[in-house]
Amino acid sequence: MSEVQVNEKGGGGKAKQKKQILRVDFTPMVDMNMLLITFFMFCTTLLKPQVMNIGMPSQEKAEVPNKIRESTALTVIMGANGNIYYYEGMPSDELYKDTSFLKTTTYKQDGLRQILLRKNEGTYQKVQELKVQLSSSKIEQVLFDSLVKQIQTDANETLKIAPNVLIKPTDKSSYKNMVDVLDEMLVCNIGYYQIVELSEGDRYLVYQKTGNDSYLSEQQKKDVSSNKK
Repeated sequence: MSEVQVNEKGGGGKAKQKKQILRVDFTPMVDMNMLLITFFMFCTTLLKPQVMNIGMPSQEKAEVPNKIRESTALTVIMGANGNIYYYEGMPSDELYKDTSFLKTTTYKQDGLRQILLRKNEGTYQKVQELKVQLSSSKIEQVLFDSLVKQIQTDANETLKIAPNVLIKPTDKSSYKNMVDVLDEMLVCNIGYYQIVELSEGDRYLVYQKTGNDSYLSEQQKKDVSSNKK
């Protein structure tokens, strides 16, 4: 690894001081560095993008909006500044002008979650019992998925009590709001939900509720402006 070189000059006269030159050979260190780099490359996880995967409802569970039962329909609208609005049923043109039809809630456990649990009463309890059996290894994941699907299908098609949730984000809502709402769908065992765009009536209803015309479409803004004149 290293060596000491001594230079001596012979001849008569006084003895001259010996000079020592120290030279360290770093060549073996190159091999060691390469081994360390290879080791860390195989033993560490490379940096991944900080992106959350969103589990979207399958096409089997998605319902066409105009086929949703009015008795079980629930529309959730995500507004600005963490505000969240909802209404039940399928509104008529007159209800789109009634601000009392649109209600407000929060993303907290005593807010949106309680509304979903009320709408999904009965089905929620059955799925929770299956989750307990799954966690205690009494049933396998495949059987669990099959039983849950059967329970939700019966509630929707036979009993006609399963809630059909329409999730409607706005330009003012955030990605976090979307994640929070989808988490509540999973927590409350909601089997039938989908993400759809705001209708013209929804935009006008939120505008009437908040007074914020940024929810309106461009054509609606022109119409509202002309009516004020």
